[in-house]
Amino acid sequence: MASQTQGIQQLLAAEKRAAEKVGEARKRKQRRLKQAKEEAQEEIERYRQERERQFKEFEAKHMGSREGVAAKIDADTVLKIEEMNRSISTNKAALINEILKLVYDIKPQLHKNYQFMIKK
Repeated sequence: MASQTQGIQQLLAAEKRAAEKVGEARKRKQRRLKQAKEEAQEEIERYRQERERQFKEFEAKHMGSREGVAAKIDADTVLKIEEMNRSISTNKAALINEILKLVYDIKPQLHKNYQFMIKK
């Protein structure tokens, strides 16, 4: 009977050690998975930064800097406004004369609807 109890004790101890080893193995697996996930995130971040750098180089090469684009747009706007002002100054007198001529040259005539009623 003592040998059976001793055998059961050995089995329980062996089961306990096996459970501890399985638990440790699970913990190691979780640590490895966590480490692999962190490494993957770092690699993704490095790749994203590299692609962002390449895009900025491409953008600077083909479009120039944002300040350069804004300055070009401002310069074009100033040129167009100056051109419009020159056009206004050269055509202003002629336009005013044309408008005044249309205002002063009144030709009184009956409206076509009123003429239709008179004919009836």
